[in-house]
Amino acid sequence: MAKEQKVTPWEVEGEVDYERLTREFGTSFISEKIKKRIEKLHPLLRREFYFSHRDFDKWLESYDKGKKVSIITGRGPSEKMHVGHLVPFLVAKSLQDEFNCEVFIPISDDEKFYIKENLTFEKALEYSKDNIIDLIALGFKPGKTFIFEDFVYTDIYKFAARIAKRITYSESKAIFGLKPENNIGWGFYPAMQAAHILFPQFMRGSHLSVVPVAIDQDPFIRLTRDVAVHPDFNFMKPCALHSKFLPALTGAVKMSSSEGSQIFLTDSQEEVKRKINKYAFSGGQSTAEEHRRLGGNPDIDVPYQYLKMIFEDDDKKLKNIRDDYKSGKMLTGELKAYTIEKINAFLKEHQKKRELAKKQLEKFLMK
Repeated sequence: MAKEQKVTPWEVEGEVDYERLTREFGTSFISEKIKKRIEKLHPLLRREFYFSHRDFDKWLESYDKGKKVSIITGRGPSEKMHVGHLVPFLVAKSLQDEFNCEVFIPISDDEKFYIKENLTFEKALEYSKDNIIDLIALGFKPGKTFIFEDFVYTDIYKFAARIAKRITYSESKAIFGLKPENNIGWGFYPAMQAAHILFPQFMRGSHLSVVPVAIDQDPFIRLTRDVAVHPDFNFMKPCALHSKFLPALTGAVKMSSSEGSQIFLTDSQEEVKRKINKYAFSGGQSTAEEHRRLGGNPDIDVPYQYLKMIFEDDDKKLKNIRDDYKSGKMLTGELKAYTIEKINAFLKEHQKKRELAKKQLEKFLMK
């Protein structure tokens, strides 16, 4: 029996029905008009991994009218970043490249500190710096990209405090549902998250800002949209772009820290090869003969999904791979080998840029 769907900012369980989530959350599917506008942007956007939105059409209209627009997307730092963590930042960079707008990236070391029982304050700060280096390595524009850590850029607290005064605890509970809070810091965090989302408007005045985010984080968007229009602020409701979940290597609905679930950005080429060959869920048949006869299913094949969403930019090449795999012309081992090659090429370049990024912290960090 299939596990019942459960999607909250803290838990994702069961087989996710994205159409049902869109109805339940009251969001809108990305229209054909918007698809046309983003058809040359990152594969995550043009291949419909981002499928839902709140007012992104208004964000585009505002840009077309010459008005200010911006992007905000944050990171809860972990010991090491994996490829799944890159999703909103690859989209943010693509939007920045296309629309030449500012990007704000809050690093919520406080959230991780509250939630993870054994995480020390010092370790939270250490993880933040390491993750920031990975983000800078993606190629965001200096002077138009602003990164800040909650534990360092403490001015964020004055914004969070003003927001917290306008949210009752019952309102927060109604939006987020029951969650295993074991300290009062965790209970305060929704106000801090709202301060992150509204940060561009606190800093630059009222304008439309878009948040690329996984669909499970939409409750934070809903809460913040309600707060934004309070007379204390008179801000514009933030917009959102919602993504699906990039599957774990094993085929699980969402990457986790479990063994074999993910590929880290610091993995060696041999480690990537080992993980793909050992753990990557295949849509192929049990034998080469059967596969040649029946073909494979790229829609459930994790290596193909990784190519589609991140690692194969060439649409024609991707179509050929899909057709060959479905027909049985391309075997599972061949698809895995090609995916390994593409991921390793990406990571080799990223790791080189990562070393350069270590010298660029001052260009991006807010004090």
